[in-house]
Amino acid sequence: MTGFPTRRLVLGATAGGVLASLAVTPRSSAASATATYTAPRPRVRIDLNAGWRFIRADVAGAQAPGFDDSGWSSVNTPHTWNAVDGADGGNDYHRGVGWYRRHYTVPSELAGKRLYLQFAGVNQVADVWVNGTYLGQHKGGYSRFRFGVTGVLVPGGDNVIAVRVTTARDTGIAPVSADYTFEGGIYRNVSLWATDVLHVRMEDYAGPGVYLRQSNVTAASATVTVTTKLWNDSNSTRSVIVRTVIADRSGNVVAEVRSTAQTVAAATGAETRQTVSIDRPRLWNGLADPYLYNASVEIRDVTAGADRLADVVTERLGLRSFAVDADTGFHLNGSHLHLHGVNLHQERAGKGWAISDADHTQDFDLIRELGANAIRMAHYQHDQKDYELADERGLIVWAEIPLVNSVTDSTAFTASTQNQLRELIRQNYNHPSIVFWGIGNELTDYNGTATNRLLASLAGIIESEDPDRLSTYAVRSEDPDDAQAGLHTRTTGFNKYLGWYYGSKDDELGAWADNLHTNAPSRRIGISEYGAGANPAQHGLNPPRPEPGGSWHPEEYQALFHEAYWKQLAERPYIWGTFVWAMFDFASDGRNEGDTPGINDKGLVTHDRQTRKDAFYWYKANWSSAPTLHITSHRWTRRTDASTELKVYSNANKVTATLNGTSLGTVSSSDHIFRWADVTLKPGQNTVTVTAIINGSTYTDSVLWTLG
Repeated sequence: MTGFPTRRLVLGATAGGVLASLAVTPRSSAASATATYTAPRPRVRIDLNAGWRFIRADVAGAQAPGFDDSGWSSVNTPHTWNAVDGADGGNDYHRGVGWYRRHYTVPSELAGKRLYLQFAGVNQVADVWVNGTYLGQHKGGYSRFRFGVTGVLVPGGDNVIAVRVTTARDTGIAPVSADYTFEGGIYRNVSLWATDVLHVRMEDYAGPGVYLRQSNVTAASATVTVTTKLWNDSNSTRSVIVRTVIADRSGNVVAEVRSTAQTVAAATGAETRQTVSIDRPRLWNGLADPYLYNASVEIRDVTAGADRLADVVTERLGLRSFAVDADTGFHLNGSHLHLHGVNLHQERAGKGWAISDADHTQDFDLIRELGANAIRMAHYQHDQKDYELADERGLIVWAEIPLVNSVTDSTAFTASTQNQLRELIRQNYNHPSIVFWGIGNELTDYNGTATNRLLASLAGIIESEDPDRLSTYAVRSEDPDDAQAGLHTRTTGFNKYLGWYYGSKDDELGAWADNLHTNAPSRRIGISEYGAGANPAQHGLNPPRPEPGGSWHPEEYQALFHEAYWKQLAERPYIWGTFVWAMFDFASDGRNEGDTPGINDKGLVTHDRQTRKDAFYWYKANWSSAPTLHITSHRWTRRTDASTELKVYSNANKVTATLNGTSLGTVSSSDHIFRWADVTLKPGQNTVTVTAIINGSTYTDSVLWTLG
C-alpha cells in the first residue's frame, strides 16, 4: 500500500508524540499443514443503537448532561427523519437540524481501556458531545468516524451522548446537489469500542489500521505487504512485537511473520511493514470462487520479558489480480471478464437510508439472482455491510465519493472532498471486491478551472494512497467525449441515456462507442449508467419512447430499451464494464414522473423490493446460469385489444406456448427473446402457458389475461 509505508503519519484526534518505524524479521514462510489459528478477540465492541431520544429541531443547550429531553421521541438507530417526506414528491423534505441524545452506563470492567465512540454514518454534518464535553465535528454524510472518549466517558457511571446533525443546504460540503434525497440522521450503526492502551490505531481516518497490499498474485504464489499502524497510549515506554498470521477459511496457517522487538515511547505511534508469501494461493475469482483468507495482526507487549497479547485486528484477504485493457476490457486473474452490473443506492421504501443488515442482504440476494457480476456503489461510500457482501459474493465494485453535479470553489470544500476520498480509501482498502475508486459524477462545469483542479487533486490522492487500483470518473450523458473532467483518471465511465432523454435506443449507442474507441484507442471506456423509467402498473404493446418527465412510463418500453442496449454492449469487448441505472427504484423527492411522485423509477426492481420488472428477467436470462423462463407483460392482466403479442425471456434454446390449451407452437431463439406474433385473445379470461427444458428439467410459466 504505497500511501502508507512510505510516509510516517499521525492522523486523527489523538495527536502528539512521534512515530517510530519497527524493524521486521524477514522470515515469512508457509506454515506446516497441521498448524491452525483462531484469532483472539481482545477488543470489546458494544452496540449503542437502542435507547436514543430525538427531536427534529435545533434546540439550544441540548448538549448539556442535565438537559430535559423527556418530550422528545424515542428512536433506535439506524434512524432518518426523511424516510417518508423524502420520497413523496414536491422537493420539500426537511433539510435542517435534528438532535439525538442517549444515556449509557459504561461497564466498570472497561476502566483502564482506551474507549472510542464510532458512528458508521451520519448525514451530513455531525457535532458530538459526551457529558457536555465537545468531541468535535465530522463533515461528510457517508463515511465512518470515531472520537476517542477515554477520560470523558466514565466507566461505571451514567453518561450522556449528544449529537447535533444538520443537512442544511449551506453545509459547504459534497454533494452540493444530486438526483436523490439527502436523508438526515444517524442512519447507520453506533457503537463503543474498547482497546488496550497498546493497540492498532483507531483514528487513521477511521480505517482498520492494518492495510494489506497485494502484489505478484498468480496461481503459483502471492505476495502480501502488511502495513500496521499502532499506538502506545500508556504512560511508559513499551517493547513491542507485531505478529501477522494468514489463515485459510478452515483456520490453517498459510503464512506467518513476526517482527523483532522494538521500543515505542509513551504517547507515540509506530508503523510496521511486513511481507509474506503464500504458495499456491486459492484466488478470489469473482462469482466463480470468491475465496477469502483471514489476515490477523497481533500486537504483543514484551516489556521486561513479558509476552502479553495487547490487541488483534483481523481483516479478510481475497487474493486477485486485475487489469483493464483499452481493446479487450476487464481481466480478473489473467482471464477476460466482461463486467455487467448495476448501480446501487442505499435506500428503500418505508425506511429510507435507515436500513438493516437483513435489508442489505436481501438487496444482494436480488443482485445475485439477476446474474450481475459488478456493482457501482452510487454515489457515495456505502455501509461496510455492502462491501462485505460484495467480497463474499464475488462482485467487482466501483466505489466512489459523493462529488456530484457541481463543486464549490473554496479551500474548505476542497479539503472536505479530499478528506472524504481518503476516508473512502483507508476504510475500504482491504476489500478485494473493490477495483475502482470513483472521483466524481456528472460535474456540469466539466471544463471549468475549479472543477478540474479539484479532480486532478483527487486523482493524485488515489495514486498516492492506492496506486494498485484504478481511478475512474462518470461523464454526463450530454457532455462531449473529450470533456476535461473525464481525462484525469485511468479509466472513464460514460452515463448514456440514448433512447430515454434523447436520441434512439436501437443503434446510436454502439455507433457512439465505436467512434470513441476508434478516435481515442488508448482510452479505457465503460458505461457507468444507462436506463429508462418504468411503472409496472402501466402497459402498452411495443410503445414509443415516453416523455421522461411525464406520468406515463409503461413497463414494456423499459424492457425494449434494455433489450436494445444490452445487444449493443454485449458485442463490444473493449467496453470494460456496464452498469444499469438502477437496480432498485429510489427516492428522489424532486421528481414527479411515471405516476410515482418522489421516486426515480429506473430500477429493475420496485422501491419496496416486491416486484421484479420485465427488464429484470431480460438480464437474468442473459446473465444468470439459473434456469429462467418469464412471460413479459405479466401484470398487464386487463386487455382491451384482442390482437396482441406473446414475448418470453428465457435462457432455454426453445420455448413452447399454448393459449387456452391450444398450441401456439415452439420457437427457437439465440438472443433469449421468444416471440409469438398475432396472438388473438378471446373475450373473458385467457390462460397463456409456456414451457421449456433447461438443463434437462422442465420449467413452466403462465399468466391470465382478461379481454373486455
